[in-house]
Amino acid sequence: MQAKKRYLILLSAGVCLILLFYFGGLQVRARRRTPNRREDHSRNVFHSGPDQTWPHFSDHLQPFIPWDQLENEDYNVHISPKQKRDANSSIYKGKRCRMESCFDFSICKKNGFKVYTYPQQKGEKISESYQNILSAIETSRFYTSDPSQACLFVLSLDTLDRDQLSPQYVHSLKTKVQNLPLWNNGRNHLIFNLYSGTWPDYTEDLGFDIGQAMLAKASIGTENFRPNFDVSIPLFSKDHPRTGGDRGYLKFNTVPPFRKYMLVFKGKRYLTGIGSDTRNALYHVHNAEDVVLLTTCKHGKDWQKHKDARCDKDNAEYDKYDYREMLHNATFCLAPRGRRLGSFRFLEALQAACVPVMLSNGWELPFSEVIDWNTAAVIGDERLLLQIPSTVRSIHQDKILALRQQTQFLWEAYFSSVEKIVLTTLEIIQDRIFKHISRNSLLWNSHPGALFALPQYSAYLGDFPFYYAGLGIKPSTKFTAVIHAVTPLVSQSQPILKLLVAVSKSQYCAQIIVLWNCDKPLPAKHRWPPTSVPVIVIEGENKIMGSRFQPYDTILTDAVLSLDEDTVLSTTEVDFAFTVWQSFPERIVGYPARSHFWDSNKERWGYTSKWTNDYSMILTGAAIYHRYYHYLYTNYLPASLKNMVDQLANCEDILMNFLVSAVTKLPPIKVTQKKQYKETMMGQSSRASRWADPDHFAQRQTCMNKFANWFGTMPLIHSQMRLDPVLFKDQVSILRKKYRDIERL
Repeated sequence: MQAKKRYLILLSAGVCLILLFYFGGLQVRARRRTPNRREDHSRNVFHSGPDQTWPHFSDHLQPFIPWDQLENEDYNVHISPKQKRDANSSIYKGKRCRMESCFDFSICKKNGFKVYTYPQQKGEKISESYQNILSAIETSRFYTSDPSQACLFVLSLDTLDRDQLSPQYVHSLKTKVQNLPLWNNGRNHLIFNLYSGTWPDYTEDLGFDIGQAMLAKASIGTENFRPNFDVSIPLFSKDHPRTGGDRGYLKFNTVPPFRKYMLVFKGKRYLTGIGSDTRNALYHVHNAEDVVLLTTCKHGKDWQKHKDARCDKDNAEYDKYDYREMLHNATFCLAPRGRRLGSFRFLEALQAACVPVMLSNGWELPFSEVIDWNTAAVIGDERLLLQIPSTVRSIHQDKILALRQQTQFLWEAYFSSVEKIVLTTLEIIQDRIFKHISRNSLLWNSHPGALFALPQYSAYLGDFPFYYAGLGIKPSTKFTAVIHAVTPLVSQSQPILKLLVAVSKSQYCAQIIVLWNCDKPLPAKHRWPPTSVPVIVIEGENKIMGSRFQPYDTILTDAVLSLDEDTVLSTTEVDFAFTVWQSFPERIVGYPARSHFWDSNKERWGYTSKWTNDYSMILTGAAIYHRYYHYLYTNYLPASLKNMVDQLANCEDILMNFLVSAVTKLPPIKVTQKKQYKETMMGQSSRASRWADPDHFAQRQTCMNKFANWFGTMPLIHSQMRLDPVLFKDQVSILRKKYRDIERL
């Protein structure tokens, strides 16, 4: 048996060898009969002939060609109609653009980051939203009216709505853009867009060749987004505020942070076309209890022609719930894609402190280059819709609280107005250009945000007062006193000389700067009293009020003690105010307090100097604050407000309080009340006395409203807190009190 098996195996092997030689020989002879086969192969890899042994393919493989070259090649005949549309659509033509290849850095580094907006052309219609964008640029510190100084150019042609079915659509935009004298194929240009494409596929085509321009675009997909070149912006409505905007709706934190509803959504359902799949499937998750996901197909002119079996039931359920009530009483808010990737639900959820649950695969989230959305939103997957309820239920309450707080910060820092959206876009581009001073992720994602942390001041977080606590840094132990002098020195008994002596005796005083804003020449050195600290006299720039808030290089300490020349303070009061400031370095700390109120009869803001338990401002005639606010006052605020202050020679202290409260979202801090403190009424004959001017109070009322109009809201915050020394006014031995002299004042 064993021998038989061996013979069978040998026989089989022999047959196989014979067959192999037979067919192999045919192939060798065939090759010999085609001596030019190698040449043919070099011309066509997949040669089709009767003796071809490889599989036959109907199409030839083509070499790789960039999309933007397809329209000029014969290869167009081999691509599908969809590829042709994509290849011809303008958004693809500069798909390879990056800052290094499509942006000219040289003009920016020469003149700084300046933005030029084209003058508006007669007869061109501009939507209110686009006008708000242009206004935000033109009132910002980046704006220049000189194109030769500009680093970035923004069109005056309305590019926001590129849906051909929209009444806001601008026709012949391709020709108009190409005729612009500074277009230069879009180089160093920024194009804003909210809506692109139209029914039925809603592509991201803008309808004109954007060349090498950057896009600031809503609902942009990751496949078309050019990293570190384009900027993804949120989709906002035409009613979005131009400036300021309402604050977030989170008034207080509840622990545990759960609300009536766990997950909510209320919006349109599309029966056909792109964007219909996700919303059509929401009814599978809706339970009418803590997960309320409502859709309606009752929209559009011919919705009844396309309605399905669920429409009537969905519409009835949809009408039972109030959207605002749901929004404010939900822990999570679903933000599914609509016709386009973005939707209004995203910003609505942020403002309402309802944690957004994103269901829009492929959407490049707004400002994703700098914002860490994992700290403020839940990013889901449309394909895993049924897992969303269990996912959000599994999030720990501590995490929910952190997510909710971050939504409020992001809303107020970057999204609450058109102005903030525009400025955030410009700041991102500026950081790309000047990488050596660009802001890090912590600055962008923590209070007060990157718009108030100017990188030109410092790239080190420890130089900004609002990051001291988070970094475990203590402010410096000394302060610099800046005394604003506006009257000539004619007597040795003038208040400024007494103030110099009192301040110089403080154990925390490093130096005193006298800002001489008087028309008379500087007094001789011997006229100043001897002090134990250096006294530096500086002539004010153009003798204007704003010069007291200049970021002078001579100020070397974190703390600045701002003083009017007629302020009456003792050394003890100075010491106590400084020790309080060391615990609150991001705020204004001081003595004279004022307040604001809303006058319902005149429908305007009012200013009051009445002595009450309520205040919202600390006058800078006797206040301590961080020196960074000098830099912010000079470089952040618009020239219009600063010029107004200088022309009136008034209101600079109010403007500084507006600025600091806008940054910190906190009130100033008043220290121990001085019953006999009053603004010194210098002689009525003194032209330099602001307080002697009968129009002084009326001017301050006007300033309040001008400032509030620019900020877009009233940033001042009322407070009733007053900090006194320990044992202040207590009936104990005076020897037990550290600041005993304060009680005698």
